[in-house]
Amino acid sequence: MEAKEKILNSAEELFIQYGIRSVTMDDVAREASMSKKTLYQYFDNKDGLVSEVALNHFEKETKEFEEIYGQSNDSIHEILLVSQCLRKHVFRMNPSLLYDMQKYHGKAWDKYQEFKHSTIRGHIERNIERGKEEGYFREDLDAKVLSILRVEGVQLVFNTKIFPREEFDFPTVQLQILDHFIHGLLTDKGRKKYEEYINIESTNHIL
Repeated sequence: MEAKEKILNSAEELFIQYGIRSVTMDDVAREASMSKKTLYQYFDNKDGLVSEVALNHFEKETKEFEEIYGQSNDSIHEILLVSQCLRKHVFRMNPSLLYDMQKYHGKAWDKYQEFKHSTIRGHIERNIERGKEEGYFREDLDAKVLSILRVEGVQLVFNTKIFPREEFDFPTVQLQILDHFIHGLLTDKGRKKYEEYINIESTNHIL
């Protein structure tokens, strides 16, 4: 399966960088250093390739979220580690990727919706409940409502009609929204802990 894995990794990198629609099967074969004939031995068409790339990516992210939960000291540390994960994955995505997926690759889009509504929202809800138990997040928070707000906020930035690329820097907007979201969760105790982590991060770059 080494060749198939190489195809999936090559296609994922191209889709992230250029979006889906502009990438051809020829481009994927070239990136994977193989003939298009070999590529078609594993995938009948581009739609099938996009679906499997999406599923493979979501499985990796799910595993990464679980590892973050196990490694984190507390809810605030966890949310900061997740923000690192966002920087690595979301911030470098071509803004057209989700639009291309929704418009041209329905199966992959369905997988994304399932991942968004179960894995991502579930992780955020669990994080908020953890923070409330620790006293770092406000008791009056509705974890379900805020998990929806957070997920949709991330996706909103991909809408170029709302955030035109010539006017807004994509990573900067995502960081602004994340910072606003985190501060809305915190108690006074949580704010002090958050500032401790930020100071450690800026001094030692350990997060």
